[in-house]
Amino acid sequence: MKTVILGVRSLDDSLERFRKTWKTGKAERAARINFATPELLWQVLTAKRWEILKAMCGQGPLSIREIARLVGRDVKAVHGDVQALTLAGVLDKTEAGRTIFPYQAVHVDFMLKAA
Repeated sequence: MKTVILGVRSLDDSLERFRKTWKTGKAERAARINFATPELLWQVLTAKRWEILKAMCGQGPLSIREIARLVGRDVKAVHGDVQALTLAGVLDKTEAGRTIFPYQAVHVDFMLKAA
């Protein structure tokens, strides 16, 4: 099953992980999309956008209309959410202009620490 990990990791932490991967040649098995802060993650992954991701898991390339039908929402509103998720690097566009979420599962990973 192709899984993506949505996480919170600073730019410095991401670069350090890249350096270690480059040095050892051992990459993570799952794809990873990182956000700089938990607040940014939740700003991008609103409840409506989360519904879009759930509906698109394992579906292959879809048109905006197809996505709107899957989530039972207005095409214009879904279009705005799809654009936001694409700009954040969560969704991709195919050469034919369709939208794809190329994963079958999502794992959200971050830690909340005492201040």
